Amino acid sequence: MAVLKSLCLAFSMYSRIPMPRVDWEEKNMRYVLCFFPWVGLVVGGGMYGLWLLRSWLGVFIPFPVFVLTGTVLPVLITGGIHMDGFMDTMDALCSNQGRERKLEILKDPHTGAFACIFLVCEMTLYGAALYLLMEERQVLFLGIGFFLSRTLSAFALLTVTNARGSGMASTFSRGARKKTVLAVLMLWLFLAAGTAYFLYGMYGILCVALSLLVFFYYEWMAYRRFGGLTGDLAGWFVVVYELVFVWMSGIMGYVWNL
Repeated sequence: MAVLKSLCLAFSMYSRIPMPRVDWEEKNMRYVLCFFPWVGLVVGGGMYGLWLLRSWLGVFIPFPVFVLTGTVLPVLITGGIHMDGFMDTMDALCSNQGRERKLEILKDPHTGAFACIFLVCEMTLYGAALYLLMEERQVLFLGIGFFLSRTLSAFALLTVTNARGSGMASTFSRGARKKTVLAVLMLWLFLAAGTAYFLYGMYGILCVALSLLVFFYYEWMAYRRFGGLTGDLAGWFVVVYELVFVWMSGIMGYVWNL
């Protein structure tokens, strides 16, 4: 029962998908981070469903409609929780202030100019990458990115120091059965790598390996600029990782067909 409650909490927190009401108690949070990557599966499934719909209807849905809808689809499914963290983080990073001031900016409910600027840049670049999708296999590969971004984000929350020691990210981290959750996350990582190999062979594995550079930069940046992780930084990572992965998915179609 605790596992099912953790599943409900994961989707309640990280998506807009309706879930049964579950009390926010420590015993119900033990395995939330195990199911966080499953939200990515739903996002990937939504993108694949959109691709199939466009393929079936063909001429009735021009490709730009798929691109523009696909650009906002992850935000619609997640409710923008990760994009909010991305915007707050960009405001903090571009402030060029000290560590404590950056943490204060993360908590500031106001939206700064840099947040708006980088939101436009991110959405534009994401849509541009979707234009590179030529075949179904690329869309399936993109789904791996949605899954991995959340797997690695959960892994970081359990292994990297929290900058504040409070907040929702800290709550999920403290309440988790760490050894069990980390083992499950490693399993998800291997399954994602195996799926990448199935789709594109060693090219797929290489893409997954290269995408880990974003993860290592994220950990370095969090320590260097903020003294650890926060929920907003976790959102920044999910958005940036998925932006990198959608470009990898687009380019993969050209590399594979050389």
